[in-house]
Amino acid sequence: MKDDKISRFPIPEINSLPEDIKSRILEVQEKSGFIPNVFLALAHRPDEFRAFFFYHDALMNKESGLSKGEREMIVVATSGLNSCIYCVVAHGAILRIREKNSLIADQIATNYRKANISERQLAMLDFAVKVSRDANEISEEDIQVLTHHGFSEQDVWDIGSIAAFFALSNRLANMANIRPNEEFYHMGRIEIG
Repeated sequence: MKDDKISRFPIPEINSLPEDIKSRILEVQEKSGFIPNVFLALAHRPDEFRAFFFYHDALMNKESGLSKGEREMIVVATSGLNSCIYCVVAHGAILRIREKNSLIADQIATNYRKANISERQLAMLDFAVKVSRDANEISEEDIQVLTHHGFSEQDVWDIGSIAAFFALSNRLANMANIRPNEEFYHMGRIEIG
């Protein structure tokens, strides 16, 4: 039996939301053609919704030494290892689009060490995974590997912050059983036929 619930927690009616949250959700819907389920799932806690997306945007939308595709690689690799279906599917779609590569997200989510990525990106993901899974073991040598690959101190912070933020996101999505939208599965794929 198929479970169509997008979260095990309440999903508020859009018109009942505070105006700033309602506007944000409708803006995302207009841009993408649908409302990503994470927006609806977090909307029942307005202060947390605002804090979550403020930090998300600060990490994912700013100018950085990391490309937007590389940021999505971090999300997909760490989310795969954290067994977060929502983030793997949703950010996998964004990664396919950003990199204009229909294969990359599946490779990175399954085994980033065998994905068709650069040595620089491999070092970035090794560090991100260590932050996500074993941050207490981060050493100066880990930082030196990244600087050897041309990452600045700010880039290292960005890699670590994205991995840490999405470790939180993975745990929230898993705890709440947030389901990915069907639209994400199809985005950025090769059309056959």
